[in-house]
Amino acid sequence: MLTESLLIITGAMGAGKTAVLGEASDILARRGIVHAAIDMDVLGLAHLRSGALRDGVMYENLRSVCKNYAAQGVQRFVVARAIEDEAQLKLCREIIPAANTVVCRLAATIETMRRRVEMRELGIWQPEYVARVEELNSILDRAQLEDSTIDNENRPLTDVALEMLVKAGWMSG
Repeated sequence: MLTESLLIITGAMGAGKTAVLGEASDILARRGIVHAAIDMDVLGLAHLRSGALRDGVMYENLRSVCKNYAAQGVQRFVVARAIEDEAQLKLCREIIPAANTVVCRLAATIETMRRRVEMRELGIWQPEYVARVEELNSILDRAQLEDSTIDNENRPLTDVALEMLVKAGWMSG
């Protein structure tokens, strides 16, 4: 199953992947563009038995979800996931083979991303999640897997999503 387009939104925790994914989906829907928007973190939200690989289940869930969407004629997929290395990117491309794949990284300052995570994550894992912001950002800096980077600091959400969709070639500016 070769699809038309795959747009992967990457970035550290607090960069705005989920918010931009939702807004991009709303923009596409308003324009009548058939697509699927998938937040991969949701597909892996589980506590599995010892030894089970959460990421493995997450990617298998992605495979199932994409198969279901493809059966409905979906040819464009927007996926939110912090892609940390070539292996993760390759796996996404294998699960959603597309004629056109674009990886877009959302960027904000470490302080902004930490603040967003602190406001969003109010539970027992908050300290770990806040500490992960800078670590994940450094991993993404080293990996350099993005085709473009979009500033997501002090800008309207709609502007960020539109810029991303234009840079991905999904619509004209």
